[in-house]
Amino acid sequence: MGKHAQLIMGPAGSGKSTYCDTMRKHCEEIKRSVHVVNLDPAAEVFEYPVSIDIKNLITVDEVMDELAYGPNGGLVYAMEYLVENMDWLMDELDDFEEDYLIIDCPGQIELYSHIPVMRTLVDALQQSGYRVCAVFMVDSQFILDSCKFISGSLMCLSAMIRLEIPHINVLTKLDVIKKSHRLKDIESFLDLEVHELVDRLDNETNNRYHKLNRAIGQLLEDYSLVGYIPLDISDQESISFLLAQIDNSIQYGEDVEPQDPNDQYFEEDEDADDGAFDNYNN
Repeated sequence: MGKHAQLIMGPAGSGKSTYCDTMRKHCEEIKRSVHVVNLDPAAEVFEYPVSIDIKNLITVDEVMDELAYGPNGGLVYAMEYLVENMDWLMDELDDFEEDYLIIDCPGQIELYSHIPVMRTLVDALQQSGYRVCAVFMVDSQFILDSCKFISGSLMCLSAMIRLEIPHINVLTKLDVIKKSHRLKDIESFLDLEVHELVDRLDNETNNRYHKLNRAIGQLLEDYSLVGYIPLDISDQESISFLLAQIDNSIQYGEDVEPQDPNDQYFEEDEDADDGAFDNYNN
């Protein structure tokens, strides 16, 4: 099947580790050989068995102790150290070259937007023959107002432009949103037009920022790249659909017919008292 990898990204608390464990279990259920790689040198607790761990090379605690760096500086140093010792990672990957990799990455956005660490990692993986898809996690509760939606979308756009690989943005923790009956709020953002976004921002911020709001909205419209796939980890159909989109982007199982992302979004449950959208449609 060749070499394939998911690069799991997103801010702290967005559900990256939970996603890695959920997707690992799902892949095992469908008889796919999969291994999870930890590339966060500050990670302490894992929800999944780790096949390759950057902490065997370097940890943030070691950097902080030896160089008196702070947590963020220590993380950046550790990731740059990984880049300088990429042979270590390539040697580790040799043991799993026929397996599907899920790579759990650090959450600090500067690694994707300010310094070339993650781009260098992607280039090394591609040169080694891997087809890589970036999977960017955004907490669904994080985008329920216009300012946060803009912030999350710009983070996604920054990573997409910087890495230049197939990229899928995922709204996580949909199972939590269901409990608060706010699915319609999320759907309104998924279908949001630029003029509606600018109007919302104008209502939520001082009118003197209108030109800035319009410029940001126009930026997202001009690129037309940022879209989201909602994920409910309690719903196997939701997990299967997301995996199918990732597989299609990196041509894993090329004989599998691709699915239309527009068919995945919420389908109204007519029997629900609150009218929530709680089913996925493939």
